[in-house]
Amino acid sequence: FMVNPHARSIRSTLCYSSVAALPVTPDLAVVATPAATVPGLIRELGARGCRMAVVLSAGFEAGGALRQTLRDAAAEVGVRIVGPNCLGILSPVSGVNASFAPLPLQPGGLAVVAQSGAVTTAVLDWASRRRIGFSRVVTLGDTLDLDFADLLGWLADDPLTETILLYVESIVDARVFMRQARRAAQAKPVLVIKAGQSRGGAKAAFSHTGALAGSDEVYAAAFRQAGLLRLNDLRAAYDVLETFRSPEAFKGSRLAILTNGGGAGVMAVDALERLGGSAPTLGPAVQDRLRARLPAAASLANPVDILGDAHPDRYRDALEALSDAPDIDGALVLNCPTAVSDGADAARAVAESAGRVRAPLLTAWLGGACAVGGRDVLVRGGVPTFETPEEAVAAFMARVSLEGLRVEAGREPLLQADPAETTAARRLIEPMLKAGRAVMTDPEARALLAVFGIPVIESRTVATPAEAGQAAVELAGPVALKILSADLTHKTDVGGVVLDLRGGPHVEAAAAAMRDAVRAKAPQARLDGFIVEAMAPLSTDEELLAGLIRDPVFGPVVLVGRGGIAVEIEADHAMALAPLDTVAADALVRRTRVSRRLDGYRGRPPADRAALNAVLAALSRLALACPEVAELDINPLRTGPNGVLAMDARLRLAPVPSAAR
Repeated sequence: FMVNPHARSIRSTLCYSSVAALPVTPDLAVVATPAATVPGLIRELGARGCRMAVVLSAGFEAGGALRQTLRDAAAEVGVRIVGPNCLGILSPVSGVNASFAPLPLQPGGLAVVAQSGAVTTAVLDWASRRRIGFSRVVTLGDTLDLDFADLLGWLADDPLTETILLYVESIVDARVFMRQARRAAQAKPVLVIKAGQSRGGAKAAFSHTGALAGSDEVYAAAFRQAGLLRLNDLRAAYDVLETFRSPEAFKGSRLAILTNGGGAGVMAVDALERLGGSAPTLGPAVQDRLRARLPAAASLANPVDILGDAHPDRYRDALEALSDAPDIDGALVLNCPTAVSDGADAARAVAESAGRVRAPLLTAWLGGACAVGGRDVLVRGGVPTFETPEEAVAAFMARVSLEGLRVEAGREPLLQADPAETTAARRLIEPMLKAGRAVMTDPEARALLAVFGIPVIESRTVATPAEAGQAAVELAGPVALKILSADLTHKTDVGGVVLDLRGGPHVEAAAAAMRDAVRAKAPQARLDGFIVEAMAPLSTDEELLAGLIRDPVFGPVVLVGRGGIAVEIEADHAMALAPLDTVAADALVRRTRVSRRLDGYRGRPPADRAALNAVLAALSRLALACPEVAELDINPLRTGPNGVLAMDARLRLAPVPSAAR
């Protein structure tokens, strides 16, 4: 039905003068009128009993009055809205096209949910050429009402949807999104492209953790924990979607490579090993079968080189020999154009043999015009095909990663805030919040860490150089001297740190000199005294960074990685959304490069991973107990065979509404 008060018919279709004049109640309304008229039309639709509207119209800017008017109108009459400013929705399996998409779609199992109509049309066009069919396509536009969480919850239970592709620019309600995303990922594969990867805001961060935890990295951590495969661009998405032509499960990263050109096989192995996969030597039984079927000059290792004159039957015979190889998780067939063999005929043989291989089968037909016919044959035969070995290998490894993510995300962390810890922590931070303080001093931060069982270096807080000297005597050994000031973020930069001092007189003199130096370099800073710390003995311990930051979208994020003064240059870290238990913490640590050093090397004993994991779980509990902690750094966190020790800590507070606690 069409509604237009100014026309009796449009393209020979009868128009009704108003929503009220419709002869039946519509299940779905598509609104494409000037923005100012839309709120009124939504009210009319609600009064008529319609409960769903797709608003194609633009002009509802974020924060604008008209946007709020539309939201209020929809809430008043109980109408759910897709959009505004969207391409519309499509359901090819149901024959519904409530959009202005430029082409018809083939029914299938892929659902697309996107915040960009332009990106959606690009995906639809690509998929049409590749004969990939769709179950549902929803463009969210400006996401006034229905959002990713709503759609993921629906698609998780949709029997017609087998795979989900998201194009995300922003998330509205992170908690609901994570819950529905995790549920959807347990039901079916979910891929996501996230736009907006700039880290421009990180430069102004208070802590190393804040500088490292750019918003895009937090999104990546969230997707990973939900079991979603994050992809950087459309090309990568297309390649991974191509792998879903294979009905076999992607169980591991061991790939058998079959090629008619040695160089192409070498490139495939290089790409595979760069991404963490392997091309294992084929077992004796498989090699015997290959030897019986292939020419004497063929290579029977991995890659299997069936030579440049390979005819279709040779491809067929080689795949038959690989059909039930026990030591591979997938097979990749490569074809390079030659004058003595037709690529399309070879592709036909591969497509006919694909069902015999009991592992995912991928192909790459290399070249330009010579390869087009072969690729078309493979597409028609339902065999994943690519233009280069590198693309095929990357897609294979991405699918392997996706299956691992889904398994990992199926485990919920077992962690709850400890009431005793929460009470003690609140007792520490409440006076600071009431006083309007934003930064904890080092001793205050370490006291908070100690509440949660995080080991901290022994220290004394003093007011004068003389007291600093006395504290050094009490600590009985080499000490570190630090200026005490909540106004100084990087004390080293103003001469506020001196290491390896011995004896009371030396410490007293160093404190007096430090006070004068800091006053000269930072005259605006308030100086509250000194911190005298016991120097940890030299050892083979690794210096790590452990931190916490509160992301404005996803909430508390725990970070771990290489520590020290060059932490931002090294950029070796991994992060995860809280809550984390020790199992999840261990997985987080193992995603860093420094993790390999924790296993011990060149006679150095392995570090106490259990103690490190306990610190990360403790930071997670701290985040639950103290939502006012906006940023926290432990740097360095000494980690060795005898446990961990927090050497320095910095912490920033930010008030939160009481309802958020």
